[in-house]
Amino acid sequence: MAKARSVHACSECGGRAPKWQGQCPHCGAWNTLVESVAAPPPKRFESVAGARSAIVPLAGVEPRAVERMATGIAEFDRVLGGGLVAGGVVLLGGDPGIGKSTLLLQACAALGATQRTLYVTGEESVEQVALRARRLGLVGAPVELLAEVQLEAIVAAIGSAEPGVVVVDSIQTLYTEALASAPGSVSQVRECAAQLTRLAKQRGTVVIFVGHVTKEGAIAGPRVLEHIVDTVLYFEGDPHSSFRLVRAIKNRFGAANELGVFGMTERGLRGIANPSALFLSQHADPVPGAAIVATLEGSRPLLVEIQALVDPALGGPPRRLAVGLDPQRLALLLAVLHRHGGVEVGGFDVFVNAVGGVRIGEPAADLPVLLAVSSSLRNKPLPAKSLVFGEVGLAGEIRPVQRGQERIREAAKLGFRRALVPAANRPKHPLEGIEVVPVERVADALDFLRRA
Repeated sequence: MAKARSVHACSECGGRAPKWQGQCPHCGAWNTLVESVAAPPPKRFESVAGARSAIVPLAGVEPRAVERMATGIAEFDRVLGGGLVAGGVVLLGGDPGIGKSTLLLQACAALGATQRTLYVTGEESVEQVALRARRLGLVGAPVELLAEVQLEAIVAAIGSAEPGVVVVDSIQTLYTEALASAPGSVSQVRECAAQLTRLAKQRGTVVIFVGHVTKEGAIAGPRVLEHIVDTVLYFEGDPHSSFRLVRAIKNRFGAANELGVFGMTERGLRGIANPSALFLSQHADPVPGAAIVATLEGSRPLLVEIQALVDPALGGPPRRLAVGLDPQRLALLLAVLHRHGGVEVGGFDVFVNAVGGVRIGEPAADLPVLLAVSSSLRNKPLPAKSLVFGEVGLAGEIRPVQRGQERIREAAKLGFRRALVPAANRPKHPLEGIEVVPVERVADALDFLRRA
């Protein structure tokens, strides 16, 4: 009996190599080659999506306004950029049990009133999906179910039913008979996603993929999967907490990095209208090591509390730990704090945390981190109801951030009385109910903390 020949496929680009190598010869990624059984090339492979597209001149294409389909969930629509777009393909990833299927079943129930909706389940039976719908109070929802994992059968069902919205849960369970590899392999995931995407573009059907994630939190399968789709959404947050965050990593029809905040209840996921209240601790009195930052998540300012703890290092080198922030950025800020602020933390452990499990990637959190660290070290809290934001440069200057006035207005709505901001972000006219304190250097911000 002939021995089955194996190949090594890259999980990033899908390229193949005859033997294992540390680096992919196609995209240059390290440790991404995975061994699988080589499938014989099909003699004839035709697209399951239908006829080939015709070449048309650009001048002859009449542009159309993008029409949105509201999902009935305000926070989900916000992340999508206003709703679903006909012919759009969405990829939703997240940890197991975090609420992906729950959110999509709720969205399908709302969309079913205006669009024919098909929910394709490859991991559960239709009875299991019906049990979840009963728990969510969606027993009479106008949603059609299909338990199938073969791509050709799914495409045939879509062709006969002609739904407006199709949910595939999940893309890693599908396989096509044109390839001999196992479901979930790089080639199967790539080919099934490509065929369903082509089908969505030709028919104007909305297709939503549910994607598994790896231990590192990235969507399993080839990286090309994220390039094929129009929108990539990630579920964030602790599965053991009742709060869920959905972030748009990529969106061709809206703003990237848009954030939706949900609360998990017995009746499913519910959008939270005032998410800033989730990330602000309710202290009776100001405490050392806490600073409030106004971060920008997509099109919405969001107030988040940053907490710092500075403690003497007892044996071994001092530790630097950042949760929800960039650890390398923290090391850089501590060096600036020492050089331009005269605050030495070399013999101390420094721990920084963004409250609520939110991740802050923009530099507006630089100044709040510095003030929180200095506040914890000196055991002196910042003034009550104070907002801080600003980027810190290596020369000790405080750089402006985008849409500073919107951040200040959001703080004023929530009752904040003082805002420590970069001098370039100072409003031209005074804002009602809040005092704006402009600073130009790190030393100016530390002087404000000492005088408070």
